[in-house]
Parts: sequence; structure tokens; C-alpha cells
Amino acid sequence: MAQHFSLAACDVVGFDLDHTLCRYNLPESAVLIYNSFAQFLVKEKGYDKELLTVTPEDWDFCCKGLALDLEDGNFIKLADNGTVLRASHGTKMMAPEALAEEYGGKEWKYFMSDTGMACRSGKYYFYDNYFDLPGALLCARVVDSLTKNNGQKTFDFWKDIVAGIQHNYKMSAFKENCGIYFPEIKRDPGRYLHTCPESVKKWLRQIKNAGKILLLITSSHSDYCRLLCEYILGNDFTDLFDIVITNALKPGFFSHLPSQRPFWTLENDEEQEALPSLDKPGWYSQGNAVHLYELLKKMTGKSEPKVVYFGDSMHSDIFPARHYSNWETVLILEELRGDRDGKPEESEPLEKKGKYEGPKAKPLNTLSKKWGSFFIDSVSGLENMEDSLFYTWSCKRISTYSTIAIPSIEAIAELPLDYKFSRFSSSNSKTAGYYPNPPSILSNNETLTAK
Repeated sequence: MAQHFSLAACDVVGFDLDHTLCRYNLPESAVLIYNSFAQFLVKEKGYDKELLTVTPEDWDFCCKGLALDLEDGNFIKLADNGTVLRASHGTKMMAPEALAEEYGGKEWKYFMSDTGMACRSGKYYFYDNYFDLPGALLCARVVDSLTKNNGQKTFDFWKDIVAGIQHNYKMSAFKENCGIYFPEIKRDPGRYLHTCPESVKKWLRQIKNAGKILLLITSSHSDYCRLLCEYILGNDFTDLFDIVITNALKPGFFSHLPSQRPFWTLENDEEQEALPSLDKPGWYSQGNAVHLYELLKKMTGKSEPKVVYFGDSMHSDIFPARHYSNWETVLILEELRGDRDGKPEESEPLEKKGKYEGPKAKPLNTLSKKWGSFFIDSVSGLENMEDSLFYTWSCKRISTYSTIAIPSIEAIAELPLDYKFSRFSSSNSKTAGYYPNPPSILSNNETLTAK
């Protein structure tokens, strides 16, 4: 494989929407998402009212890459070899002795050496993106509450979390104005969303003017997609994209082979007619990558058009686009924003400071004191042993399935389209694919070998 990657060499450039093209004000959106679930659990399912009160310190629990064991209420952080680096029961971190007793340096029971193992199952749930992450704090606090009040050893609250998702985020929730999340985003989008800077809008036009096909593929429903895009890009956003696919139901959009979901036509944001194939550009719902690729062949006149896809979720975007469709993939990794010297980038304009009251979440892309680095960690209790550092499972997946990883689209928007990025590959260093800089903790441990 070539050591470098260039957008100029791609025929098609595709984007996820949430946390990719559309950046959220994480301290505000985290509180909103948390409340959308907590209020449902308390009011509809009778959970402890304590769940409604969150302190700023509580947010330190949030760290991407954690897995929740749905039976025992434990959260774990995995090394690249499947052993457990850190663990908690609810929000209570396990001491080294308890960790050793529970997991004993063995491969986690559900681990599969292929780093593409499922992120969702009836047994566990991986927290992989910023929509999920406030739910990790809530679930941990639910475990705390059930342990304290009922002395529970096994936990069956997940069905109530799923009901909360259905209540707040079902397809009709935006139109019906139900739940907490959508009504609040509609009421005050500026509180939760960052508009795309002019450099990004100009860059998108530059890509289109260079003759590339532009795709938008999002699992958000079309009415929410429209609100986001009009706010971040302007009312003429549809001029930028040749094909818009909403309610894409990723990762199934890529992975459901050979029984692909059909594309549906849309009218007034409602699905109308299922299509046997995709024949022309436009705005569609659901669908699948196989039929999309057939259309891209027609549009480009090439038998194997080269596609690159930008996304923030390893589970929904990066792994399936690479593994099933063999697309190039660019991971939006906001942890790179807050990494340099431990100083997070300013997360909102200064004029907004102090405008809103309430317990602010820490920006979710900053380092968790409880869980340590997203990229690399030592086995709890072995800090003084020379050979105790491991790449995390999340870090290994990045270098395995991403072409490159960047903190935001803005970070590359002023580069020429033929800029040659060093890509992740077995022949490059472990840090080669991070742009503009690798995480400092990885730079400081370049010689670390995978266990």
C-alpha cells in the first residue's frame, strides 16, 4: 500500500454529519443528552431522583472506548491484547487488587482478537462516540443506585435505556417535538452547535469544483439533518452535495450483506417508495453501500471509483466503511484537540461564556483522571514495572481501520487537495497517520511495541 494518502486521488468524498461536519459544543450537548435519558428513567420508570443531579466533577467518568458489561455493571478499558487495564463497578474504580482478582490479566471473556469485534451485543456495550458517552455516566450512576439501594449483583436496566432512546430519538420525535433533546436543539441551536467556519465551506466548494462527487451519509433522520445543515452550512447546503442519505442506519448501511436495505424516496421528510436500485443523484433515506457504489460507477464512468469517507464513530463509520466497502477512511478524533500539553482547545466562543447556568460538563474530548489516556495506559497497580504500558484496544482500531485521523475537518481545510498525508500502515510508524500531530503520549512512547 502507498505510504501516502491524498484527496486529489479520490473520485468521491463522503461525510458523516454529527460530530464530523457538524461539531457540537460538547459541554452543553453532553448535559442535554444526559438529561434526556435521566428524566425519562426517573419520571417514566421510577428510578432514583438522585440521577437528575450531576456535578461538574461527575463528568470526569466519561472516556471514549469503555465497555459496559451489561450483566455485572462493570465498566472496563481494554488493552490491544484484550486484557483489562482499568475497571469500575458503576462509577467506583476498582483497586488494583480487586482488578487482579476479577480479571487477573486474562483476555476479557467477550474479546475477539479481530479488532472488528462487535461493539453492541446483548452482553456488553462499547461507548464509541459523543452521543453515547453521556449515557456511560448515567448507566454507571444507575449501577451505583441499584447497588446501594437494592444490593443488586446482576443488572437488567438496559431495557429501560433502550426505551429512553426510543422515546427521545425515534424517527418521528423531531416532527412530534417529543422528548427533551430535539425540542431543545430546535429552540436554541446556537447553544449546542458550532457553525462551519468559512474555511470549511470554501474547502467543500473547492472539492466540488475539482470534479469530485460529494456525499452526505448520516443515520440522523432527514428533518434533523436539514436543521443541522442549514444552521452549520447555510440554506443552500444542498448545492454542495450530489447525494444526501439520511436515516442510513449505519453500520448496517455497509455491513448488511447480501440482504441490503433498499433506498427510499422522500417527500416532506417522509419515506415514500422503496427503490430496487439507485439510478440518479438526490436525497434518499436508508439504503446500502452496494447500490450506492453502483451509482458512483455510473457517475464517475469508472469501474472502481475511489471513495474516502469522513466519520467520528469507529463502530458506525470507520470500521464498516473500510472492512465491508474498502473505502479510505478519515477518523475525526476530537481527543487530538485536547491533547497537546493537556490544554484543551477553547470549546466555545468567549462571548458565550457565562451565558448559561448549570453544571458544565468537562469537554468530553479531554483527559479523564479516572480512566487515563484514550491511547495508551499501564496496567493498574503495575505502574513501576518497565514493561507495563499497553496500547489501548481503541488506539489499535484507529491505526488498523483509519487511513488518517484528524481533530476536525477544519484542521485540513486550508491544505491543497493534493497534500500528501502519511497514512496508517504496517510499514509506517504507529503515529504516522495522525494529522497535524500525533497524541503527545504516543510521541513520548514511540518505541512501545504491541503486546
